[in-house]
Amino acid sequence: MGDKSYKEYLEHINTFIFDVDGVLTDGSVTIMTNGDMLRTMNIKDGYALKTAVDAGFNVCIISGGSNEGVRKRLAGLGIKDIFLGAHNKIDQLNDYLNSKGVKLEHVLYMGDDIPDYPVMKLVGLPCCPQDAVQEIKGISKYISHKNGGKGAVRDVIEQVLKVHDKWNGNFSARYD
Repeated sequence: MGDKSYKEYLEHINTFIFDVDGVLTDGSVTIMTNGDMLRTMNIKDGYALKTAVDAGFNVCIISGGSNEGVRKRLAGLGIKDIFLGAHNKIDQLNDYLNSKGVKLEHVLYMGDDIPDYPVMKLVGLPCCPQDAVQEIKGISKYISHKNGGKGAVRDVIEQVLKVHDKWNGNFSARYD
C-alpha cells in the first residue's frame, strides 16, 4: 500500500477510469442461446458515475470487452469516453489523458485482473474491488471493501467526491 495513506491522494483526483468486467460487473456473464452475453451492473454504481459526471469530473471506461449494451448503459449515465475492445489499455489511457490534458497523478483507475496491471502501475491512485486477483491487490493503493459489480465503483467515487465537497448524497445536513 506504500507509505502514504490512499486518502492523501483523493483531493488530487479529477479523473476516474474504470474497467467493466469484474469492476462495474461481478465478472459473470450469462450466455444466451444466440451467443449474446448478458452482464449485470449495480444501480448504486450507476448513480455514483452520473454524479461524478454531473460534478465535472472526467469519467472514462477502458475495457477489453465490446458489448454494445454496456456502451448504451454507460452513455445513458452521461459518460462520453467509452473505449470498448481496448486491447492495449496503455495506448488508450495515454490517448485519453492527452486529449483531456490530464496528468497521470490525477487519475483513479479501478481494475480487477491482469489486463489492468500495466495501466494501474502508471496512475496516481490504482484501486480494485475486494475480489480482484492477488496481483492487482498487490499494486492497489486502495482495495474497496465491496466486490466488483456490488458497489466498489460507488465506494471510490463517493470518497473522492466527499473530499471535493461534491457528493450530493449528504442529505442529513439538509433535513435534520
